[in-house]
This record gives sequence, structure tokens and C-alpha cells, in this order.
Amino acid sequence: MPFLPYHGRSRPQGVRRLTSVIAAGVMAIAAVLLAPGPVAAADTPWLTVSEDGYASFSVPAAAIEGGAGQVVIEGNFGPSAAWAEFGLTRRGDVYSGVLGPLKPGLYSYQVTADGTGLKDPTNSTKVASKPFWSTFFVPGDAVRPLADVPEGQGGKVETLTYRAGKQEKSALVWTPPGYPAPGPKAYPVLFLQSGDGVSATDWLDLGRAKQIFDNLSAQRDMEPMVVVISDGHGSAGDKEVKDLRKAVEDRYRIHRDPAHQAIAGVTEGGTRALRAALTRPTHFAYAGSFSGLLADGVGRANANTINRHVKLLRLYTGNVTDPAYNATNRLTKALDRAHVTYEFDGVNPDAGANWNAWQENLIDFVPRLFRKVSDHGPSDGHGRLKGEFTPPAPGTTPTPFVAEDGFVTFETTTDFQDAQQVTVWANWAPNGSWLRIPLSRAGDRWRATVGPLDPWFYYYRLMVDRVAVKDASNPTKVTSEPTWSTFFVPGDRARLLSDVPAGKGGKVESMTYRSGVANEDRTALVWTPPGYDPDRAEPYPVFHLQHGGGQNYTDWVEMGRAKQILDHQFLDGDLVPMVVVMGNGNVPDFNKELLENIVPAVRDRYNVSSDPSQQALAGLSMGGGQTFGVLKAHPGTFAYVAAFSAGFGSGAGVDAEAINNGTTLLRLYVGDQTDFVYPSFATSLATLDDLGIRYEFDGVTPGPHGWDVWQKNLIDLAPRLFKR
Repeated sequence: MPFLPYHGRSRPQGVRRLTSVIAAGVMAIAAVLLAPGPVAAADTPWLTVSEDGYASFSVPAAAIEGGAGQVVIEGNFGPSAAWAEFGLTRRGDVYSGVLGPLKPGLYSYQVTADGTGLKDPTNSTKVASKPFWSTFFVPGDAVRPLADVPEGQGGKVETLTYRAGKQEKSALVWTPPGYPAPGPKAYPVLFLQSGDGVSATDWLDLGRAKQIFDNLSAQRDMEPMVVVISDGHGSAGDKEVKDLRKAVEDRYRIHRDPAHQAIAGVTEGGTRALRAALTRPTHFAYAGSFSGLLADGVGRANANTINRHVKLLRLYTGNVTDPAYNATNRLTKALDRAHVTYEFDGVNPDAGANWNAWQENLIDFVPRLFRKVSDHGPSDGHGRLKGEFTPPAPGTTPTPFVAEDGFVTFETTTDFQDAQQVTVWANWAPNGSWLRIPLSRAGDRWRATVGPLDPWFYYYRLMVDRVAVKDASNPTKVTSEPTWSTFFVPGDRARLLSDVPAGKGGKVESMTYRSGVANEDRTALVWTPPGYDPDRAEPYPVFHLQHGGGQNYTDWVEMGRAKQILDHQFLDGDLVPMVVVMGNGNVPDFNKELLENIVPAVRDRYNVSSDPSQQALAGLSMGGGQTFGVLKAHPGTFAYVAAFSAGFGSGAGVDAEAINNGTTLLRLYVGDQTDFVYPSFATSLATLDDLGIRYEFDGVTPGPHGWDVWQKNLIDLAPRLFKR
């Protein structure tokens, strides 16, 4: 079904039939795109995923035994595919929330209610090593090797049981389509290892190894081979590889010579592959390390023997959130000193030590086995190692510490050394939704490095044993949200949110006014442009900019970055010199407060025009609703009107002709499906169309009901004011 058009496709004034056809069903999400296994028809899915990657969760309250204070979806949704918590909101009989758009790929998740895990019973997918986990797949060109091949065209996976010492063990074996070929043909073999905390079955459930081999085989991008997937944990791992190797040779038609055998693995499995290549180079001709760590062995390496027998030693690492990043940096230097030939796939900028990275590693590694290849360089988009990543020592710097490339390190004080769980909850999900990422114990503190984050303005709070806490090490504050802190990641994308050079911007000052509605003195913040002249012959136009519910007059400066946006746009020559007033909208009668208290106070103190053509009014959420209320009751008082993430409400008694005649610009904004006003906003467009009111719709601004969206809305709106 159609959705509202996205940001950038502005609709011309007077073209009204843009989206009314979708008002009745705007929140419907497309068919579930789960991994194999149908959901029972009688069950309502807890998860649906739209074609454009929005994941909609709806967990019945009845499924949570005894109720819960907090229900979250835990999954690999965070930056670098980090494990994170997405909080659900209770609405009636369900806990619900929409997250996205998610990049194409495989996602794993579980429902957690007050710390207790729960399997989604409506999703038939399973992760054998994690009984509460389910998975879903978001398709796309970038992850085509992870998709299922047509039925009957893939290889087969079976279980091999073997003896390892006195224990009976098992491994998984993938054989290619057509195995075994007629005649005496033998196949090369890849031994694919898991690591600490990783099961052999994870290679299928989370690594999509079968799909990867099936797709590479179908495209003839890999040599026909047998792949043996095993656990092999702990110090006995190397011995178990030997036992497994013998069992495979006895059971399958494979080459027994090292030139046709390869070994690779993740974490500890990658370490075993490195040890095999460097200390027993006559055993395997190909070795791949995916986030492997090797603390010894290089210094004793016999480079001549290694280089003669090992045809390929290829190293893989994620970004600085991968524990193997620094180890890989040291390993490459040691290999260079030892004159050992190796290849490095480059630093994966978008993933740490997780399956998102290891899937890519496997896709890159397997086509290089048992054949000649011409490309020995890093994967597309991968970068060089830039030396070891070393955050500041504990307790030596305010947090968060923002490093280059957008990696941010959070650290608590010692106040929470006895806590059981600490997370940081911030707007770093896709397009600015909130996600919680767990911190790890670091002595008597808690710490985590998160990233890479796109250049932008971020806000967060600590959650200590599920209780919100202010980061005492961060001096920033948010008046209306005492537990919040903020930080900024610089870059071209965020230029308009950055501070202009000292002395170049406008001024923000407090204006006290008497509120007859609240019967008290109140405060507004007022931005005046650089060079503001109180005696200028031509009065300045004035723009009243309102906050939302639960907020205050301080929020547009502390959270909306209004000063930075206005400063930059003025210095760029994009902004008409104007006075911007951010008043307190927390009153029962906003129309009276604005027109009888705020507006007169501004005109008394500042050199501003009283001409309606020089008046603008906009607001977000509640403030947007208040803006619509003024427009309905006093059409023509403000020539420029805009609403961010707000509904128009009823059209009863509205004088559409007066609005059209008195309004130069009525411009509307909304976030995407993650903005909870999205459905009512669509209804508003239909109402405006039916009334014949002329308006412009900026198109859906990707993001939720939050500041990431409203900052972009202000950036779009301000340069349009007082220019028609």
C-alpha cells in the first residue's frame, strides 16, 4: 500500500490530493518477512516487517506473566550491529513500537520483560544456542548471498558424530549440490570453527552459512567443496580439530592432502586458524581469521616454511568495537617483522565482533579457496588500520569521549560499582529512535565504546538497574529532562547544528513577561540576528517557535539547536534577519497567552513589526497543535504558519477562505512510521483537502517523534519565512 512521500518531495501549494487515499490504513505494515517457517494462522504476529525495513513489534500484555514495568526488544539493532534494547510502550492491551528503517540483513531478537527473556511464539525461527531468540530477514541487494535459494537447488547439511578423546562430539557438514559426483572425484574441504560463546549451530542460525554456500555455489563463485562446521572450544580445540579431520576423511570423499584443506573461524576459532597457519603450516594451505586474537606464535614463525606451504592467510577484523581490532593491528606488524606473507581484508567500518561482520568475512573468504584469484586487496569500503584504539584511562576525562570517525566512549563514575546492569539510552537507532546499549564493568566503573555514529547531535541518559540517572561526568543539561545529557559528533552532515565561531552568531537572551493566563511572571528565550539594531527604521519580522508537551521554552535552544541553526543560516545568507521568540506554551489557553501576553511583551521590548505579513508561528507536537488552534481561531494573524508532527484536528467551524486569504505559507511536517502522530497526520491532510485549505507538505522526514526530525524541520522552514 502507498505511504506518505518522503522528505525532499515537497508538494506545491494548492495541489491537495497528495495522500488522502492512505488515511484509513496508514499504519498497516507489509507482509511478514520472517525466515523459513509459517506462523500459525490463528496467531497474531508479534513482529511484522514492511517492505522498506520498518519492524513493528506488538506484544500482548497477556503474554507477560504478572505484568511488567518495562518491556523491551533486545536485538542486534545498535550501531555496528551492537546488541541493544528497544523499549516498547504499552497502549491498551499490547506493548508496541516501530523501529527502522533497518538496513538489509539478518536480525536476531528476544522479548525481555523486567529482565526476564521470552521467546516470540509467533515466530517459528529458532536459534539453537539461544532458546529465547528469534530471527527475521530484511532482503536487499547488499545481502543477496544471505537469502534462501530456490527449493531443491542448494546443498545439504547433515550431522557428523565422531570421537574426540573419550567424548562423543558432533559437527555439521555442508555438501555441495550434486555431491558426491560420479566417479573418483574428491572434494576439497573447509573446516569452519566457532569460538568462545559461539556454537556450531550459530553458523547456520545466525551466520547464514548454508545460504552463503548455496548462493556462492549457484553463482559458481566457489569451488565445489565440503564444509565442516564445529565447536572446538577451549584449550583442547586444536586436538579436536585433528580428531575431527580424521573423522571427516573417513566419512566423506575429500582430498586428504593439505593443499586441498582450509581452516577458518570466528574469535577463538579464528585464533586456532592462525595457530594452524603459523605453527603447523604443513597442515592447511588456506587459513582465515575472523576477529581472531593471537597472543603468541608469530615470534617463532618460520617464514620460509609458512610462505612455501600456506597459499592464503587472510585476516579480518571489525571496527574499533571489535576486541580483535588492536590485536589485529599488533599481529600485522608482527607478521611484517617476521616476513610472513598474508592478506588483510581491511577494517569493516560498519560492524564489530558479530555475525554481521562474520557473514561478510565468509562471503569474501570462500571464493578465494582452492583456485587462483586476481584480487588480493581489501573488500570494498573497508579501510586501513590506523593504529591501536585507546580510549582515555578510567576517570581521566569527562564523558562521553568522542573520538575521530564517530566512536564514542561512555563511562560512569564509581557510584554504580554495585549495580547489576547499566545501559546508555540514546537517539542512535535508525533516524534518531532511542536504543539502550549495555555498558560493561571496568573495575569500579561501567564503560562501553559505541559507534560509528553519524555526525549529528545526540542526547542520552544512563539507566542503572532500569532507573534513569544523569551522567554526572557530562556538564551539559536539559532543563525539562533532568536526567538527560547531550553530545555532538562533528562533520559536514551536522554543520548547521555546530557552533559558529565565537562572536559571529546572534544572541539568545531571556525575556520576562507577565502571564495573565498562568497569573505569574514567565520567561521566553529570544534570538536576535547578528547586527540586530533596536533603532532600525524597518522593524524586524518576528517568528514565534513553540515547544511540545512535557517540554519548555528552553528546549528549542538546549535540544533543538535553534541558535546554531539560525546562526549558520544567517551567516550563509539564507535567512531573512528576524527575531525568533521561544515562549512557554504550558498553559490551558495558548491563544490568549500568545496574543495577549507573549506578543505584546515582544513588541514592547524588541524592534519588531506588528504587520501580519511579518508574523510567523510554528510549533512541534503539542506546539504544532497549538499553532493549528491559533490558525483556526485567528486566521490571518500570522502570515507564515508551520506544524511539526502535529494533527490539524476537526474541521468543524473552520473558515477555510479566511485561512487561505490570510496565510502566505502553511507548511506541514511529520516523521516516518516511527512517529506516533503519523496516522493522525495523514488524517489531517485529508481534512485540509476536504476543506480546500491550501498548504505545502514537506514530505515524510525520516525519523521518529523526536528532535532529529524537528531540527531538520526547522532547517527547512526558517529560510522560507518572509520571502514571498
